[in-house]
Amino acid sequence: MKQTTLLLTLVVAIALATSGVAFFQADSAGEKMSASAQAFLASLDEEQQAIAQLDYDDKGRLRWHFIPREMIEYHLTGVQLRHMTEAQKKLAKSLLASCLSKVGYEKATKIMELEHILHALETKAGANRFTRESDFYYFTIFGEPGDTSPWGLSIEGHHLSLNFVVENNEITSSTPTFFAANPATVKNKVEGGLPVGTRVLADEEQLAFDLVNSLSDTQKKTAVIADKAPKEIRDAGTPQPPADEMVGISYSDFNEAQQELARQLVASYANNLPSEVREARFQAIVNAGAESVRFAWAGAFEPGVGHYYRIQGPTFLIEFVNTQPDAAGNPANHIHCVWRDMQGDFAVALAGE
Repeated sequence: MKQTTLLLTLVVAIALATSGVAFFQADSAGEKMSASAQAFLASLDEEQQAIAQLDYDDKGRLRWHFIPREMIEYHLTGVQLRHMTEAQKKLAKSLLASCLSKVGYEKATKIMELEHILHALETKAGANRFTRESDFYYFTIFGEPGDTSPWGLSIEGHHLSLNFVVENNEITSSTPTFFAANPATVKNKVEGGLPVGTRVLADEEQLAFDLVNSLSDTQKKTAVIADKAPKEIRDAGTPQPPADEMVGISYSDFNEAQQELARQLVASYANNLPSEVREARFQAIVNAGAESVRFAWAGAFEPGVGHYYRIQGPTFLIEFVNTQPDAAGNPANHIHCVWRDMQGDFAVALAGE
């Protein structure tokens, strides 16, 4: 058993080393996060530490957003990547890698890279309303990493908001988990930018199209809740998820092939997190009764026209919207999507739970 564990640790270490991300040996994602957070904090000077580390009970722990205007209003703390030395940036990226899976880390870093494309396209159009930089992202730690008491982590910037709580080296909360992409599909060549055709959140969109287009007319009568997609996900930036009644078609009313598509779609979100978090999310869905999960759709059934969906069960909520044009004017090419905990985000239990 020890030899097997050592071999697995070595394989992971090699994988991270070849990706240029620092690695800390640990047995669980929570331990990796604690070790990475400790190393990151130790690399900061006193001024940086004062804004990077706050009390666990600080009200800022329950704040999150992904729109530059909103973020500027409340982000008075946190160290930005652009204000770090190269060594500190490497440790910050190691911290980012420790709280995500390899797939999730690749999505997060590509979301950051999309800022370069946004900057170029908005400059060309003369529409630079916000700062667009690939290192304009905040890292904030709440409490003492590695302590038996809970501590929190926020990694946030335009189109990315990751929020965690770790207690006794176990990840006890991983929501809200927000990813977005503008452009959703890279359609304009930008020097130094991601290649044309890149879709950072491809599965989150395409699997949903596959699912809704597999529904019969009868099924669509229940699944489709509006002809037009909403402009935004509900309750963006609120400390807790919306409490509206579940709508849409039940998982139990899908045929076998549709149920498999639904599982793959949910997995496209859960797979962004470390394996134990992903498995805990799935187990919670099963324990609560997968048959109670509902899928709702609004808007068009094809790309290029506004579309929206939500998947919701007693323990989780996924929301996805793509209605806005990208910076070059391509319609419905700007994704926002989130996973929330219906029993309470930020490890704060909802009343009555």
